[in-house]
Amino acid sequence: MSNDLRKRILIQTPEGVAFSLYLAGPFTRFLAWIVDVLVIAAATSAIFSIANYFGALVGNIAMALAVLLIFALAFAYRIAMEWYFRGQTVGKRMLRLRVMDAGGLRLQLSQIVLRNLIRVVDMLPLSYALGGGVMLLNRRHQRLGDIAANSIVTYLP
Repeated sequence: MSNDLRKRILIQTPEGVAFSLYLAGPFTRFLAWIVDVLVIAAATSAIFSIANYFGALVGNIAMALAVLLIFALAFAYRIAMEWYFRGQTVGKRMLRLRVMDAGGLRLQLSQIVLRNLIRVVDMLPLSYALGGGVMLLNRRHQRLGDIAANSIVTYLP
């Protein structure tokens, strides 16, 4: 898609500098999400393989620890990646997307945590139906987590 056809947002800084950014659309965000799901699935598979290996030695304790680790990984992956890579996960990086403050600033850790904790609500009732619906109706393509955290997802041309 030509960059001229993408939806733009105009950012005005407190210093009076104005610049525009391309907003990431729902489809591109969905593709980035799929890549991130595959990364988490690969890590989950590795954790279960290790747990099965150690399960022969210590029994069900290894599998219980694996389940706890996978639960933590599912929440911590996006938070850690977006903090460390300044608004990008592996999927966002591959598709040239970045999460940023709606004012064009770098995200604060509290914004990253908030937008990712509200992901649980976005997933309701079935696989991002609520978050996807809100994103389609929102002019900035924000899901509930983005609205709560005052963040946007942009496309980096």
